[in-house]
Amino acid sequence: MFLFKLLLKNAFRHKLRTLLTMVGLVVAICAFGLLRTIISAWYAGVEGSSSTRLVTRSAISLTFPLPMNYAQRLKGVDGVSSISWSNWFGGVYQTERNFFPQFAVDPVSYLALYPEYRLSDAERLAFLRDRQGAIVGRKLADKYGWKLGDQIPIRGTIYPGTWTFTLRGIWDGAEAKTDESQLLFHWAFLNESIRKLAPKRADSVGVYIIGIKDPQNAALISQRVDAGFKNSLAETLTETESAFQLSFVSMSEAILLAIEAVSYIIVIIIMAVMANTMTMTARERLAEYATLKALGFAPSFVVKLLFGESLLIALLGGLAGLLLTLPLAAGFGKAIGTLLPAFHVSGLTMSLQMLAALIVGAVAAAWPAWKMSRIDIVQGLRHVA
Repeated sequence: MFLFKLLLKNAFRHKLRTLLTMVGLVVAICAFGLLRTIISAWYAGVEGSSSTRLVTRSAISLTFPLPMNYAQRLKGVDGVSSISWSNWFGGVYQTERNFFPQFAVDPVSYLALYPEYRLSDAERLAFLRDRQGAIVGRKLADKYGWKLGDQIPIRGTIYPGTWTFTLRGIWDGAEAKTDESQLLFHWAFLNESIRKLAPKRADSVGVYIIGIKDPQNAALISQRVDAGFKNSLAETLTETESAFQLSFVSMSEAILLAIEAVSYIIVIIIMAVMANTMTMTARERLAEYATLKALGFAPSFVVKLLFGESLLIALLGGLAGLLLTLPLAAGFGKAIGTLLPAFHVSGLTMSLQMLAALIVGAVAAAWPAWKMSRIDIVQGLRHVA
């Protein structure tokens, strides 16, 4: 207790300097946390993917559709327990700035493969009965203020015209990383309209979602699926859902690496600032440390004083930065809307923030602590006025 009181008094002996150092720590730790949260949010789709789902798409490109008649052949592949399908719609709600994913799906099989979409029985039934109905995630509904029964007009870009859907359900994610920023509607409704407007584009799907019972056989089942369509007019590429999501993340890999590098550079900068503060502190107390050694205190006691003071300042600044990160992340997540569907500060990020603060405190005190532990008593006492 005595040592802690001594550290507290020493840390705030120069209040303005300590306060400015802590402000820098708060800013750095908060920025570090926000940047790490952006990276985590970018990978949220990968983390939220299921090991029991595979995705089958065209081997050429995702823009090439697959025939609908592949569904029956996929059901017969050994290891496949269920299948569904979806089409990317790519429409615009009101203005181009209101971007969010829209998918045409087979409602019964799709929702069975995505149990993390928590939908009430009444809303599920209403969606299944209404061919023009749609369901959305809670985050999307809250953003636009949608309620059950609302009419949602979507202007098609891939599929021309204005498509109006009736909101029949709002799902809640089973976990924080579950995507709540999508709109789902009936694939049959889309296909019927396409059959009238462009018959050659009808009866095709963007991707097949395959349910498997044993995730350990995912690679083997993927090979079986692709082997079944080898040398056909539309060859397939099957991969795990996480690998499918990673293929999109990899497009922004350079940006993510830059963000990660900046997060570490910020910590290094504040480490240098903190080290300068502790060096100034040690020089000012040179006579005090010499006096302590003259009175019989071991060099390790001086080391404890410097390390303790540095770690105390770093922990207080780190904790304040962590607490400030939470409301800032919430506000940032609300501002970006559906661009990053699952934007929240994870436990890992908070742990990294406190670890960064501890490292800053320890490294900043290392050099002055080593110097003061080797101080010559006579030379040090000469500084006494």
